[in-house]
Amino acid sequence: MKLDTRVLTHVALAVALSAVLSLIVLWRFPQGGMVTLGSMIPIFAVAIHYGPAVGILAGVLLGLITMILDPFFVHPLQVFLDYIFAFGALGFAGFVRGNKVLATLVGGFGRFTGHLLAGVVFFAEFAPEGMNPWVYSAIFNGTYLGIETGIAVIIIMFLPIHRIFAGRGEHYGSG
Repeated sequence: MKLDTRVLTHVALAVALSAVLSLIVLWRFPQGGMVTLGSMIPIFAVAIHYGPAVGILAGVLLGLITMILDPFFVHPLQVFLDYIFAFGALGFAGFVRGNKVLATLVGGFGRFTGHLLAGVVFFAEFAPEGMNPWVYSAIFNGTYLGIETGIAVIIIMFLPIHRIFAGRGEHYGSG
């Protein structure tokens, strides 16, 4: 992973744009979780263009900013799962760079996995009596992240990602 000025600038812009988009809330669920105006898209775009290492870096930075803007901590491991791992996993989109839709789904599922684990370990007490904590966490996190990822898929299908990152004189394939 070569982190030159250009890559770091793109990462910083993607993280900043994601943070701003996360403030445009379309729906906030009563017990947490929200649907935003595509706040994961800039991280997916960085991951798809530069690959998983840069995408994971951008996601982790977004997770740290999210932790500052909208904190909720109960345990250090929960902080890791909900903020570092879950947001870093958005960068997993970079493993499937050739297919933007599949990349977005992979990154969205990666984030879901981090929140799912945090929900099972730290928030099982909120599950209705008799409900399996895995089922509760999957429904809770899957609801808002499914919508959020769906919005990202629809928008990212139309983004010419490689052209967005191309500098003057550089030409990439359609993207």
